[in-house]
Amino acid sequence: MNRHDLAKPYVLFIGDVEHPAYAKTAFGLRDWVPEACVGQLRLSDRAVDIGLPDMTLAQAVEAGAKTLVIAIAPMGGQLDPDWLETITAALDVGLDVAAGLHERLAEIPEIAEASRRSGSRVHDVRQTDMALKVGTGARRTGRRLLTVGTDCALGKKYTALAIAAEMRRRGIDADFRATGQTGILIAGQGLAIDHVVADFISGAAEALSPAGAPDHWDVIEGQGSLFHPAYAGVTLGLVHGSQPDAMVLCHDPGRESLLGLPHMPLPALHDAILAYEAAGRLTNREARVVGIALNTSSLAAADARSLIEALSLTYGMPCCDPVRFGIGRLVDAIERTGRQ
Repeated sequence: MNRHDLAKPYVLFIGDVEHPAYAKTAFGLRDWVPEACVGQLRLSDRAVDIGLPDMTLAQAVEAGAKTLVIAIAPMGGQLDPDWLETITAALDVGLDVAAGLHERLAEIPEIAEASRRSGSRVHDVRQTDMALKVGTGARRTGRRLLTVGTDCALGKKYTALAIAAEMRRRGIDADFRATGQTGILIAGQGLAIDHVVADFISGAAEALSPAGAPDHWDVIEGQGSLFHPAYAGVTLGLVHGSQPDAMVLCHDPGRESLLGLPHMPLPALHDAILAYEAAGRLTNREARVVGIALNTSSLAAADARSLIEALSLTYGMPCCDPVRFGIGRLVDAIERTGRQ
C-alpha cells in the first residue's frame, strides 16, 4: 500500500463546487479527522459549505495550516483551470498541496514551477508506483468485509470507517483499507482502485487485503456501484479481488436516479443483493450480504427509524444508519459471520 505523509493541519479547498456529492472528500475529512481541519476555502458563496470557517490563503497560514487539500471529487477527476491560480498561490505562500484527482498536479507546468520556486510539496495521493499483478482468485487467510452500494457517493466509506472503528472498540483485530482518495487522506495510506489499469484491479484489491491471521478482519472501502455504467467495472474488480466473506449494502432512500444520470433509476435492494452475491461468489463461494446501511440524511428521524425497521424485517438482516443511529447491529452480524 502507498503511504502518504501529509503535513497537518489542512485547509480544505471547495472551489466553486455546488453539489454536495462532489464535495465528499471535504465532508469525509471534516467528519473523520476534524482535528486536522482548520477551515475551508471557497471561490463562490454558492459553493458547498461544510460548516468550517471560510478562510483566505493568508488566514489559513495564520491559523497554522500546512497543506491545502483539494477536497472535491468532480466527475472525471480533472482539475478545473479556474482553480489553478489558487493552487499556485497556495504553494507560493508555503502551503503544501494534496489532491486525489486523476490528473497529476505535479505534471501541470504552472504547479510544478510554483513547487520548485517555493519548495512546497505536491502530493498526488491517487497515484501509485506499486508493481501490481493481475488477480488470481486464490483463497487467502483472514476475513474480509466489503461495503458495496446501489449507487456512488452514498456512504460506503463512512460505513466502512464506522464498522472498523466499532470492531476495534470491541477488541476485534480489524483494519480499514482505503480504496479512494478520501479514505487515503483520512487513513494516511491505501490504494486508489479507480486509478488502476483495468486488468490489474482485482490484483490490486488482493494486494490491498493480503493474507492475514484467521481472526483478522480487513474492512475494505467500496467504490462505485455494479449498477452505475461509469464505474461498474471498478466495482466488479474490487469485489472479485477482495474475496469478501461479508458485504454491507449501502443505499440512499432519498435518491431516485443514479448520480449524474437522471435517466437511470436506482436498482431495487433485492436486485442489488442478488447481484453482489453473485459477483462475490466467483472468488468466495461463501460471500453474502449481511446487512444494509442507509444514508437517511434526507429523512426525518421518525421516518428514518420506521424505514430501518421495515427493511430489517423485509430482508431478514440488520439495517441501520451508521452515522445517525450507530453501527452496533451490523457489527453483531459481522461477528456472527466470523464465527461460522
